[in-house]
Amino acid sequence: MSILQTVRDVLEASSSETTTDGSKGAYWCHDCSERIRDVDVEGEEPPTCPSCGEEMDFERSKGSASCAC
Repeated sequence: MSILQTVRDVLEASSSETTTDGSKGAYWCHDCSERIRDVDVEGEEPPTCPSCGEEMDFERSKGSASCAC
């Protein structure tokens, strides 16, 4: 195996899988900078922000390996 292949394998491994706990993203309150992971929310409805009470926005597409920031 060449050095280029080794580097390619390392980079692929670090970005091809999101999480192992089933999380698809997180809910955010942009005004308060509050974040709640989707696996910590009960039910199907978006949670309300614990600081201001507004409905939080879901950030990250299903199956995405990218950041939710």
